[in-house]
Amino acid sequence: MEFKAMVSDQGAMKRAIVRISHEIIEKNENLDDLCLVGIKTRGVPLAQRIAECISSFEGKTINVGVLDITLHRDDRGRPEQTDAHSGTVIPFDVNGKNIVLVDDVIYTGRTTRAAIDAIISLGRPAKIQLAVMVDRGHRELPIRADYVGKNIPTSKSEIIKVSIFETDKKDSIEIFEK
Repeated sequence: MEFKAMVSDQGAMKRAIVRISHEIIEKNENLDDLCLVGIKTRGVPLAQRIAECISSFEGKTINVGVLDITLHRDDRGRPEQTDAHSGTVIPFDVNGKNIVLVDDVIYTGRTTRAAIDAIISLGRPAKIQLAVMVDRGHRELPIRADYVGKNIPTSKSEIIKVSIFETDKKDSIEIFEK
């Protein structure tokens, strides 16, 4: 991979998280029913940061869960596991809740489809929404994000790398050439 460009730094990412948090508040009148679910790996710290922002703005604690979609993906063989939610930690009932799935990048839409399948296997939410730091286009499924930090049109030969301090020791969005 060859480095091509830095798209966002720590400050730009923080502003995007604040903006996404405000948009979520505006579109979800009853915050008591709102729950954020981060898609492993980088969606988890993003979900936690958004929940902290919402809490600081509204004075309400927002439930945050962790979703492992490994067994729901359609592009990988099914591992030999009996527990379909081995890395999933959802400490609340999803039934009747407004769930916001949080991920770093939306590309083909297949990760989001797997996340929707995983959430529905746990119960019946009232609504499922999607928040992403980057929408890079190239959808293969009719899925779109409700909340987007940054739209970055890319070619299929490019890779978007969202780095999150909690996992990568820095906050940035970079483009690489394959």
